[in-house]
Amino acid sequence: MMPQSKSASKIGLLSDRSRAEIDRWIAKYPPERKQSAVMAALRIAQEQNGGWLPADLIEAVAQYLEMSPIAVHEVATFYTMYDLKPVGRHKVCVCTNIACQLNGSDRIMNHLQKRLGVKPGETSAGGKFTLKEVECLGACGGAPMMMLDRTYHENLTPEKVDEILNKLE
Repeated sequence: MMPQSKSASKIGLLSDRSRAEIDRWIAKYPPERKQSAVMAALRIAQEQNGGWLPADLIEAVAQYLEMSPIAVHEVATFYTMYDLKPVGRHKVCVCTNIACQLNGSDRIMNHLQKRLGVKPGETSAGGKFTLKEVECLGACGGAPMMMLDRTYHENLTPEKVDEILNKLE
């Protein structure tokens, strides 16, 4: 267990609801392996905070799971599902791994850049969309594909992308 002074505690940054949900994940592992819930805890904290993880919230997760802050930060920076800066109301993640690339993900990414007026990693004016290029979303059979918020969209064409985005406007 990491020593922590009461005054330096950041656990209070996690809402009661978030802590309860993290506890459900912790319960899936042996007590001495509660750190195994780190990815779920980061996702929960990110959702609580409107889609991104500031340093204080990463530290709160670390304290809650009794991990070093750098270990949790390493997880948050390794996986593309976590964002360390504010994102738009809708996050568009385009897979550019080999299966998607061979099936036209570059065409989908170019279309989205023109349609949204942003490059990967940027948020559109007005904060509606954040566009991300991701390495793999595990849906190679439906390539090219993207994840819009938490929903997968497969076998994309520029026309299909427009249909999907038009439903949000």
